[in-house]
Amino acid sequence: MIDTDGDRADWAEHAEWHFPADPGAVRTARARVRKQLDAWGLDEVGDVTVLLVSELVTNSLRHATGPIGVRLVKPEDGTAPLLVEVSDPLPDPPRERSAEPDDEGGRGLQLVACSARRWGTRQGRTGKTVWFELSLPG
Repeated sequence: MIDTDGDRADWAEHAEWHFPADPGAVRTARARVRKQLDAWGLDEVGDVTVLLVSELVTNSLRHATGPIGVRLVKPEDGTAPLLVEVSDPLPDPPRERSAEPDDEGGRGLQLVACSARRWGTRQGRTGKTVWFELSLPG
């Protein structure tokens, strides 16, 4: 199991999935995240959440060889942000880099940094977690 420690008392609900390090994981992660956000009534942040999860799962697939964990944590009240985590067994933190205009990759963490309220990484017992927070409408 991927280490996804980080629970806080003000989080009411969470959803968590684990995917094999397989290219189909990106599509499946997007679909599950969108479905969960819709169930929580958070479809207003669906597009950006799905985009950022897709980028982070893709990064994990490129660099890690083990399972990928995705977790959404819905705040208890509407004033706290939505927390999204993507974990993999590779202990090395990701590096944000500047992509050239013609580069086909290298923009994932830039998208996270520009779109999220906050983001970061943390080491776990069995790898790392890249997390981001999104402000909820209202």
